[in-house]
Amino acid sequence: MKKIIIAIDGYSSCGKSTLAKALAKKLHYVFIDSGAMYRAITLYFIQHKIKTHHENEVAEALKHIHLAFEFHPETEQNNMLLNGINVEAEIRNMAVSAKVSEVAAIPAVRKFAVAQQQQMGRLKGIVMDGRDIGTTVFPQAELKIFVTADPAIRVERRFKELFAQNKNITIEDVKANLEMRDYIDTNRTESPLRKANDAKELNNSNLTKEEQLNIAYKWAMETTHQK
Repeated sequence: MKKIIIAIDGYSSCGKSTLAKALAKKLHYVFIDSGAMYRAITLYFIQHKIKTHHENEVAEALKHIHLAFEFHPETEQNNMLLNGINVEAEIRNMAVSAKVSEVAAIPAVRKFAVAQQQQMGRLKGIVMDGRDIGTTVFPQAELKIFVTADPAIRVERRFKELFAQNKNITIEDVKANLEMRDYIDTNRTESPLRKANDAKELNNSNLTKEEQLNIAYKWAMETTHQK
């Protein structure tokens, strides 16, 4: 069976990472969380007080950032390493969430991340999720999936995830954060979020995780068996 590149795009908190991880596991592919890469860059910018509107400062900071993934078989967790340090927990906090779309919209940051993502996919056999995977990172991907969900459902999912970590978070905070991120993601000049013309749309508003995985797996099997 030939190996392919599977690109999964969609809005924040629509379940793309959950789907991508499960699909990669089922196919015995490598899962690459592009969002974690932008979050790690954002964390570095926050830690070092990088001014995002200063091009020279951003360019200099990127020279000191090394990103890598470290897979832990016992937990099946693909942890994000920033300069050799596991920052998987830190990159999921609200401070990073509030800043990541702004940082990811910077052209120099996107070019930096995209180059690394393309290198990771050179041997194929990967599932990568993000916002511009099927349009910019791998426009030649054999299978592109665009995941959508009702905005209210996305807010509820994200709230449950964050509330487990921070009891002070409110659903209004989450709603405002998602609306802000959606606006930035779809309106940025560099690789805005949009559905690729040849992407298959998967609305998971009323689907279980197993149901959406079955649909994506069926598409993958159809693609890998194409002559």
